[in-house]
Amino acid sequence: MAGPIYLDYNATTPVDPRVLEAMLPYYREHFGNAASRQHAFGWKAQEAVDRARSQIAALIGADSKEIVFTSGATESDNLAVKGVARAMCAQGDHIITVTTEHKAVLDSCRELELEGFSVTYLSVDGAGFVEPEAVRWAMTPRTILISVMAANNETGVLQPIAHIGRIAREAGVLFHTDAVQAAGKVPFNVAQAQVDLASITAHKMYGPKGIGALYIRRRTPRIPLAPLVHGGGQEQGVRSGTLNVPGIVGFGRAAEIAAAELSTEGARLSHLRDRLWDRLSSTLSDVSLNGSARSRLPHTLNVSFGGVEGQALMLGLEGLAVSSGAACTSAAAEPSHVLKALGVPDDLARVAAIQPRSIHHR
Repeated sequence: MAGPIYLDYNATTPVDPRVLEAMLPYYREHFGNAASRQHAFGWKAQEAVDRARSQIAALIGADSKEIVFTSGATESDNLAVKGVARAMCAQGDHIITVTTEHKAVLDSCRELELEGFSVTYLSVDGAGFVEPEAVRWAMTPRTILISVMAANNETGVLQPIAHIGRIAREAGVLFHTDAVQAAGKVPFNVAQAQVDLASITAHKMYGPKGIGALYIRRRTPRIPLAPLVHGGGQEQGVRSGTLNVPGIVGFGRAAEIAAAELSTEGARLSHLRDRLWDRLSSTLSDVSLNGSARSRLPHTLNVSFGGVEGQALMLGLEGLAVSSGAACTSAAAEPSHVLKALGVPDDLARVAAIQPRSIHHR
């Protein structure tokens, strides 16, 4: 492979050749608008969208009617958090989330605070876990939404979302999870986790950028959601706009491949991750692992190196493409908000985060 060795797969992944192959016809031969219901070009596009919706639903144990397409994970998070809050403001005005959430959730919550909503930001322990009972204690009669990510994008820590989902369901409070890093990498089932809304995206699982989805559980009554984008009423009126048919096709194929290869890829990647950590910890002094060592994504390794700042370290690693934090905030000079929440000192929170997920046969 020419160029640096790529170890930043939590930021994005290359498009699988099989995914690209599935997408290409929908740029050329089958270029119709899925909303054009009067001719064969539109019918062909709609068939492809329906098939992809089923493929994505199968990956997370959902019904195809519960999948709403968006432009990506950030929009899905915004739609879930703001959409529920604004639709349910008459019933309540309190939201619960966690300090280690993705900025798309945290910044959405801060925007809602400006609109008069109250938000509780729960802390995590030194391993990165939120205590499920803390969620229960934080709830009030005005609580309308809980948002806790399934897997952290920096540390890879897997939160006990099934436990939290059970607490939320018992209390009759809606539960959203940012499942962007979990879906396609570890077993994730929306029914088992008892989530009402889940954000996922294609480009974290060898699919194209610019296409995501929000799972919205169907039940009686239907989950209320105020749309962020208005227009033609596509996607059940929740997300208007012309559907990105090639991207949706690619998303569906990527989800299908991820589901088929989930168990073998997980074992292979956890072996690579552990081998890298063993070499680092046995060779270098003052190296520490951030986040839980027992409950985390199989391909994510977040390490602090004492006595060296992350950016400076990366400048010396010309042959490696690694990250010193989340891609969404990589331009910021501040230490990682995730590591600071874990209690990591500022000098160690400027860390090189490594995702040793190799291309392998893809």
